[in-house]
Amino acid sequence: MLDNEENKKKDNVRVVSLAEALETGMTREVLIALHEADGIGRVTIATVFLYGVMKGPGSLRDSGDFLAGDWRDMGLSARQALAAERSVRLAARERRQVRYAEGRMGVVTYLDDDDYPSLLREIADPPWVLYCRGRLELLRHPAIAIVGTRLATGYGRKMAEGLGEGCAGRMTVVSGLAKGIDAAAHRGAVSAAYGTIAVLAGGVDRCYPPENAALYREIGMQGLLLAESPPDTILHPGLFPLRNRIIAGLSYGVVVVEAAHRSGALITADLALGYNRDVFVIPGQVTSPRSLGALEYFRKGAHPALDASDIFQYYEYRMPSVTGPEPANGAASGASAGEEGLNEDELLVYRLILDRPASVDELATFSGMTFGHLHSVLLNLLMKRRIEQRTGFVYHVL
Repeated sequence: MLDNEENKKKDNVRVVSLAEALETGMTREVLIALHEADGIGRVTIATVFLYGVMKGPGSLRDSGDFLAGDWRDMGLSARQALAAERSVRLAARERRQVRYAEGRMGVVTYLDDDDYPSLLREIADPPWVLYCRGRLELLRHPAIAIVGTRLATGYGRKMAEGLGEGCAGRMTVVSGLAKGIDAAAHRGAVSAAYGTIAVLAGGVDRCYPPENAALYREIGMQGLLLAESPPDTILHPGLFPLRNRIIAGLSYGVVVVEAAHRSGALITADLALGYNRDVFVIPGQVTSPRSLGALEYFRKGAHPALDASDIFQYYEYRMPSVTGPEPANGAASGASAGEEGLNEDELLVYRLILDRPASVDELATFSGMTFGHLHSVLLNLLMKRRIEQRTGFVYHVL
């Protein structure tokens, strides 16, 4: 949990562009290390990048070897600097890699140009690091968020589930895995062509709320679990608004199904308006307390929506054809038994490992994939029990 050191800097740090971040030369491994260092948050990481921008191109290229004094020079406190030094050490990085592999997690960073969602870069405070479990390719699909109250009526749950199923025929449905409307939207979308993304306030390694454990497991297998918080994060209330900004940032627009006054779902709707995204509202009874908060967005210019077709018409020029995406587990033509059920990228990596066992670095070189995308492919192959990871982070075919 962050303290006042982080909060004091918030008003004095500007947004760091991707071009600026890449120019500093900081590696994704160091960025992840800073993200997971105790007492270092989004604002402090931005401060480090801006220091690198000021010092010139390549100034953070060797930051993996920096000592506490080097981090202090960038404006970190003594406690933060010591935490940064410890977190960037090779032993700490290797422990993290083991943790990710054991938890079947992939990691996407702000520096991963091909894998990081382009819409999410447009918001005022994009996350530096995202942890994921499941189908990483869903981040590249057009997306719509569906949110609402945890205390949903039968009408609200039915509308959310039907809307989730309908929208997921051409868009990925994003929500927060909360009880009520969120869970209903996920259930409707999880088996559809474009699937669903559950953005979690805690880490992707833990389900919250526990009542949604079965849905959490299903999304981890068929959809995508996504979180800014590192694994083993202790959940606290301040993480939920941060989660909501990611839900809004990933999506073309936000659909509010049911929400009372002061509902947390309205935070997501307000963020969407601030990000210049669309807000849609499913009409509900004007006399129902669980609808009043949502209905008031009509006064703010929200669009009414009765079903998925009302959503699609706003984004027709940005939408893929109605034929849908390639199946995520489609088999290659003439594939051997071990290659059945693999998509193109999985097949490429599987055949490289079939040729001879290889490390992540070797696979990145031979496949031409970014590290973020490669980790996702390897996770899929591990989950499909086509490969295994052995000592030294070397992958072998089962």
